[in-house]
Amino acid sequence: MSQGFFNVPIAKNEPVLSYAPGSPERKELQAKIAELRAQEIEIPMVINGKDVTTGNKKRLFPPHDIKHTLGYYHQGDATQVNEAIDAALAAKEEWAALSWQHRASIFLKAADLLAGPYRAKINAATILGQSKNAFQAEIDAACELADFLRFGVQCMSEIYKMQPESAKGMWNYNEFRPLEGFVFALTPFNFTAIAGNLPAAPAMMGNVCVWKPSKTAVYSAHVVMEIFKEAGLPDGVINLVFASGPVVAEEVMAHADFAGIHFTGSTEVFQSVWKKIGENIYKYKSYPRIVGETGGKDFIFADGTADTTALATAMVRGAFEYQGQKCSAASRVYIPESIWEETWAKCEAQLKEVKMGPPEDFTNFVNAVIDESSFDKLKAAIDMVREADDAEIIAGGTCDKWEGYFIEPTVVRAMKPDFVTMQEELFGPVLTVYVYEDGKVDETMDILDKTSIYALTGAIFSQNRYNIEKMTTRLSNAAGNFYINDKPTGAVVGQQPFGGSRGSGTNDKAGSIFNFLRWTSIRTIKETFVPATHFSYPNFEPDQE
Repeated sequence: MSQGFFNVPIAKNEPVLSYAPGSPERKELQAKIAELRAQEIEIPMVINGKDVTTGNKKRLFPPHDIKHTLGYYHQGDATQVNEAIDAALAAKEEWAALSWQHRASIFLKAADLLAGPYRAKINAATILGQSKNAFQAEIDAACELADFLRFGVQCMSEIYKMQPESAKGMWNYNEFRPLEGFVFALTPFNFTAIAGNLPAAPAMMGNVCVWKPSKTAVYSAHVVMEIFKEAGLPDGVINLVFASGPVVAEEVMAHADFAGIHFTGSTEVFQSVWKKIGENIYKYKSYPRIVGETGGKDFIFADGTADTTALATAMVRGAFEYQGQKCSAASRVYIPESIWEETWAKCEAQLKEVKMGPPEDFTNFVNAVIDESSFDKLKAAIDMVREADDAEIIAGGTCDKWEGYFIEPTVVRAMKPDFVTMQEELFGPVLTVYVYEDGKVDETMDILDKTSIYALTGAIFSQNRYNIEKMTTRLSNAAGNFYINDKPTGAVVGQQPFGGSRGSGTNDKAGSIFNFLRWTSIRTIKETFVPATHFSYPNFEPDQE
């Protein structure tokens, strides 16, 4: 076998296409959406590279058009989960032994397939299955997933270059082994890119995976798996299963070869997973790696010098892009009295321009929330505000699920900073504003820092550099991704590694070297060229008379 020190292609962020009227990408995407809407597909699980069906078919439909059927997926049970585990373990030895540059080639090819021939399909599947508008689908499904794969390969190569020094007469080096066992990827509905990256990142490092996507993101997960297979991913390396979360967790986390979990989802589920792992810790060959990004109650904090136009825009974009269903979405805002009226007038004017409806109409900024349970939870929260004495709805509040799960962008003004919608994650298009006295900046930052269990993203707005430094320092633990004069969403792979702490996760920064290090187990090797031939050291010699 030929050998060499290989330099991977320099990772660059995939350019975001505009989908402007008349553009070729707009026409191609519209045609692909029409094509996928016109057919009903059956989606199998993929275990050991083979399509697996069960006959227990579950209907797929757009959240914005609940009477339309996109197709069906085959629901599995414990049998298929165990088949997936067995397939992963059977593939492990050969996959781990494959030269790293060939693993890299597979995922680099997958990135090019995403950005090229599959771009319209992955975006259309995300638009239809997850009710994302064209721009939100583009930055997520096509661009961010391609970025995850390309920057992932670069991270992998940088890790392999991390080698120790060697003293005279010896050679020290690190081997970066995959974990001993299989990795479980449990992925969310809200980002196709995250769903694809969670199994791909461990696989790049030589691990094998069992992947369970959200039941509301099966369509796009199916396309991602199709891309991985076309890119040359060997059978059994990533196994895609559709089964209920408790069933999958029970089988996966009771297995002796369970080596780690890569998770994005709710804090409650992540905590239950951690508890289950703790209960089963005596069963495992090694201590499982637990990597998770969970909830957020993300904030915007402004002082009296803030640019009110920029602040208003950040509120609208940060809170209502993708219906507020981003872990990073702005959901609470602190604004001083001196600029409140001006800011709100600008925010309200922008909201009046916002259109809501199906994402197939590219002029709609807001689309449907993901499912009926989410709709019902959000409607209940809005109804609660209507009955409250210490808060009021100042924009939006309309909820309708006759044709789809539509929640109008809603702004709540809370009269106290600990009002329930200032504390609890709603995961939808509801933004709560608290107006504070200008002289209470420090007191209000203290309140902000203690109000929520989360620490994912946050933004500050100020034109005073002393205040910017002060706020950045005071809120150092309040957010893992911190923005100055920008909305708290839109982290770009390779530019703003994403993740938070406290109740928001393990802060392992998806798409970065910090995350990839969690999927490897280092073996350090020391070779001595001329070994010692006697046990004694000079200090054991007697003093000379």
